[in-house]
Amino acid sequence: MPHKARQNPPLPADVARQDSISGMARRLASPAHLAGLVRWAAACVRQEGLEQLWREVHFRIDLALHREQWQYRADLPTRRRLRRQRRAPLPGAPLISVVVPLYNTKPLYFAQMLKSVRGQSYQNWQLVLIDASDAPEPALQRALARAMRDERVVYQRVQNRGIAANTTAGFALAGGEYLALLDHDDLLYRNALYEAAQTILATGAELVYTDETVLTENLKELIAYHFKPDYSPDSLRGCNYITHLAVFSRALLERAGAEERAEFDGAQDFDLILRLTEQTTPDKICHIPKSMYIWRGHAGSTAQGIEAKPYATAAGVRAIDAHLARIGLAGKAESIPGCPGAYRVRYRLAPPPQSGPLVSVIIPNKDHVDDLSRCLESLYAHAGSTPFEVLVVENNSADPATFEYYRAAGARYPRLRVLRYEGPFNFSAINNLGRHAAKGAQLLLLNNDIELLTDGFLDEMLMFSQRAEVGCVGAKLFYPDDRIQHAGVFLGINGTAGHSHKSHPRESAGDLCRLATAQNMTAVTGACLMVKTEWFDWAGGLDEEQFAVAYNDIDLCLKLWQRGLWNVFTPFAQAYHYESKSRGLDETGPNAVRYAREKQNFIQKYGELIAKGDPFYNPHFNLLFENYGLK
Repeated sequence: MPHKARQNPPLPADVARQDSISGMARRLASPAHLAGLVRWAAACVRQEGLEQLWREVHFRIDLALHREQWQYRADLPTRRRLRRQRRAPLPGAPLISVVVPLYNTKPLYFAQMLKSVRGQSYQNWQLVLIDASDAPEPALQRALARAMRDERVVYQRVQNRGIAANTTAGFALAGGEYLALLDHDDLLYRNALYEAAQTILATGAELVYTDETVLTENLKELIAYHFKPDYSPDSLRGCNYITHLAVFSRALLERAGAEERAEFDGAQDFDLILRLTEQTTPDKICHIPKSMYIWRGHAGSTAQGIEAKPYATAAGVRAIDAHLARIGLAGKAESIPGCPGAYRVRYRLAPPPQSGPLVSVIIPNKDHVDDLSRCLESLYAHAGSTPFEVLVVENNSADPATFEYYRAAGARYPRLRVLRYEGPFNFSAINNLGRHAAKGAQLLLLNNDIELLTDGFLDEMLMFSQRAEVGCVGAKLFYPDDRIQHAGVFLGINGTAGHSHKSHPRESAGDLCRLATAQNMTAVTGACLMVKTEWFDWAGGLDEEQFAVAYNDIDLCLKLWQRGLWNVFTPFAQAYHYESKSRGLDETGPNAVRYAREKQNFIQKYGELIAKGDPFYNPHFNLLFENYGLK
């Protein structure tokens, strides 16, 4: 599983060490250290810009603050609470079998892993050790003998037939109603199984998973946190973000096929997780947004990067392809160059309807002929094979040259019509008028200040929008200086909503490769949004009363999400967005008054959802900035 892609220059050795804040302050007094820090900062600004420098400094401070505890205090209960958890078992709590395949395990790693299981505040566990080692070291043999004095520890020697077969042997030996996988060199936090059991009892979940922490081999320094979204099927096909810790029911495993499959060795857990999610419903898959698992990073471990095991990437492609075949989605997976462990699915486009264009592109416009010309030229150049029509909705243009351009554009571009909306600017009403004139089964809402960049743009958007379970689809948008403008929308940022990874460098893979892979999101921007015409109509179009200009796109997305549809962001449809260039921003005068009113309308309508937290974000991230900064 890939972690945060950091593109900037490496820190000097003395700066890169994680330390306490007091230690950092002492070293800052050293002229040599300060000079090295300045050189690093200058290189970072030169290569990545000030925004990236700010993020990197923030991240380094986070590492320093959490070095000793490795996770947030909110995730780790007090000692008193841990004692209460041990002494007061959960009524009806299931037996959880923790399956650990052993292979030439270092005695120290085994001792630390064993201690983490035996130290669980949840007592109804079983530890299943499946040993396929060539010849266990004497120190390990002695440790195993001591471990088996606990009747909850089950041990079996097996012939080494690969990690998948060895794990399957562990499943067969396990007696628990629920099972969990633990690598032989990793650790559980003390309350990991308690959190899992508590969630299972409260929700009836068949699959629960937690966040995780990646530490150095000696467990003394933090490498990264993996703070994950709630269940997201498109995100999962792009990256196995679930991994550790996953706890699943025996019944679910039986339905999915009670084995790990050798043909996916290297990505055997990914294949298993995909199969498990296929055999249950989203409401039975629960994410515990707490770091409960320590993934040890060392040479040969995918915690340090899946490039340590290149065969695992190929196995991941095969696992996704098999998953698509089982669920009846026509498509083909491929690995993403430069982002090991991340995948792209190219879904097969359904044949277009025999009559009428498939996609109706609606473009509001007022003057700004240069912007509209650039938008149309890029659309007709990069649309791809998907048939489309264009509806330019004219609103209050004053320049005669604009109408002359409309006549010329109608002659130059096939299937282009110009409609007229009379009245003050109302983005929702303008797009609704365009929809009433549209003939397509799909709508693409497109700002006139968008310039498409990637070939097959409509094809890429339609790959997702054509699927019955998908609501709105959004694209990856850049500012003219190549920083991220839009990569999906999260609820709660700045009190209402904000864009994912805003202002990150164009080439950044983002947190857990979320800028490089398709993602399920709560919402996407209406500046470039594709949606089925039938779903647009079901939602009543864009809300002309409460959200005439702002929040109408998020409102549409939330309506469809609340109905049970998945909204999707794809990074493979890319465009420049010259944001609000033609209409201006909402920062002063009547625009600011109107924006404040619509913001309040949004808070009143969706306040409960905002307070609950965006399911595709994570409560460990702050809500003050759109940069994935930690709280």
